[in-house]
Amino acid sequence: MQDRQKKYVNEHRVDHQFSNGDQVFLHVRLRKSPICYGKDSKLAPRFVGPFEILERIGPIAYRLAMSPSLSCIRDVFHVAFLCQYHPNISHILDWTALQVEDGQLALDPVGVRDHKHRILKGRDIEQVRVQWNPNDNSLAT
Repeated sequence: MQDRQKKYVNEHRVDHQFSNGDQVFLHVRLRKSPICYGKDSKLAPRFVGPFEILERIGPIAYRLAMSPSLSCIRDVFHVAFLCQYHPNISHILDWTALQVEDGQLALDPVGVRDHKHRILKGRDIEQVRVQWNPNDNSLAT
């Protein structure tokens, strides 16, 4: 019985191996991560990065080049938390604006873009659209 289960599992298992200088994304566990991206929701990012691999530590651990703003996080990760990054010119990620305080992402609202009133279950609820980044209008929530 166990041999049959092991055979089925191993058909889909892939051994990931990265070399020095490769770019990878880091998988973020929403509830247990020291980087908190606001509320715990299904729209929160699953991966952050890309980060460069500095060295391989043993068969399943890698040391990543982390940005100085993420210095509160240890830089050695298991291979299961890494995902290969395929470089694309359209991917522009700016880590200089990221600020982490006490292990949580610090975002200050820039202003209110829109507001409206809705009646749900007999209650009047005000909804507000807040802009978080002064340069990017797509980050309004």
